[in-house]
Amino acid sequence: MPPSQRSVYAKTSRFAVSLGALGGFHADPRALATLTPPPIFAQLLRDERRSLTEGEVEFRLWLGPLPLTWLARHEPGPNPDSFADLQVRGPLAYWRHEHIFREAPGGVELTDRVTLAHKPGLRGIFTRLVFDGLPLRILFAYRHWRTGRALRK
Repeated sequence: MPPSQRSVYAKTSRFAVSLGALGGFHADPRALATLTPPPIFAQLLRDERRSLTEGEVEFRLWLGPLPLTWLARHEPGPNPDSFADLQVRGPLAYWRHEHIFREAPGGVELTDRVTLAHKPGLRGIFTRLVFDGLPLRILFAYRHWRTGRALRK
């Protein structure tokens, strides 16, 4: 998919924890379910990550009765304290989600940056309704809220 047909979304939040705590939360296999907002249900099918920056995860998102299976490859992100997951197989034409961690005054800053592109036709219409615009903003607002809540426990 040419870069000109991709869009980028980013959300940044600060948390009063260490880089290690934020990374540990994301490394936990339960994080996917924790960060998936209702009414979507996440089902982990296979987790072959060797670290946050290496390996693959296969999961299924249930949107009501509709299953969406996703295979993501984890790889290094844009800085040493980050990682990315790249959709290898899934509902979109392209999806790269960078989880960027940075030290910040009083804790850490998390930036979720997603670069995405849609498939043509009905699939593209569907993914625009579920994974773009307002739904994408709601998804990441929820994810950052849940991350903060989990880190405060």
